[in-house]
Amino acid sequence: MTDRIGNVTRQRYEQLVTQAKELIAQIARSQFALGDMALEIEPMRAVGGSMPNGTDDLFTVTESLQMFADDIGVERRTVEDWRYTANRWPAKRRREGVSFTVHRILASVVDEDERWAAIEDAPFNPRTGARQWTPDGAKRVVGQRVDRPVTVDEKVQAVADLTRDDEVAAQVATDLLKRPAVTEHVTPAERVRVVTELTRDDTVAQEVTSSLLRRPDVARKTMRDDTTRMLVNRAQFDNSNETRDRIRERTPAVRAIEHTIEYLDLVGSCHSFVATLGRLVPQLRGQEFTEDERETVRRQIGRVRAAADWLEGALDNGEFTLDEQLVQLLKGE
Repeated sequence: MTDRIGNVTRQRYEQLVTQAKELIAQIARSQFALGDMALEIEPMRAVGGSMPNGTDDLFTVTESLQMFADDIGVERRTVEDWRYTANRWPAKRRREGVSFTVHRILASVVDEDERWAAIEDAPFNPRTGARQWTPDGAKRVVGQRVDRPVTVDEKVQAVADLTRDDEVAAQVATDLLKRPAVTEHVTPAERVRVVTELTRDDTVAQEVTSSLLRRPDVARKTMRDDTTRMLVNRAQFDNSNETRDRIRERTPAVRAIEHTIEYLDLVGSCHSFVATLGRLVPQLRGQEFTEDERETVRRQIGRVRAAADWLEGALDNGEFTLDEQLVQLLKGE
């Protein structure tokens, strides 16, 4: 235990505390006396006062208390505070040695019996090893926010109050997440939620995704998801199309080369189809087919005919898109 507190010895400090308690007791008696005076001027009535205004002799509660406050040189709110506390604590219920501040805080206990019992049950002060009232101790009894948070819940509430501003909250969150010991206590589900919130911006999401997929284990496990794998493949296909379009714009000759390749593919497909039929059909001589087999072949011939008509129409009128009915036919639906 240190021998000095501030600029005085511990012995002198204890003497000062004793003197201060005597002064605080005097102040409390004075504040209660002032509250009793305010009550005498304006007893507690229904909210808003009960006397009409409009004459030289009659005043509302607010006007009477304002006059009293002006005449003694204090704020009206101070007089109202004295009056309220004095009303909640009749003279026989006031406790010597307990500050007026503690009486005022405990005055918010609604039930009178609970209020009388509360002031008799001072909380334990671990610093002094004695049961004694402090403003924070009284605030804990009535559920108010304390000035010096001690418990985890009190500290969390204090931080929440200080970080109501979004800019402050963002800075605090950034600093906290830099501490490994803090992030270790965050559950996986909460981490996912935080990352999701932070990556709502597409640019940020792109940067984070790129960084994550550079980790082999993450990439391998991510691609096990069917939906993710499908979307990645679709993205690769779309990127390839975009790349081809850019190349076509920059190098017109590429489109001519592609046209030649596509033309040869088309002619080759027709030739291959005819050649295949020319090889297979003669081999079917003497074979017997069931009705189901014949019907299946007829359906496929219908698809071939529809595809051929579509190709012929595309060549004639330049319409290369598929309508819904043709799509279903080509799919065999």
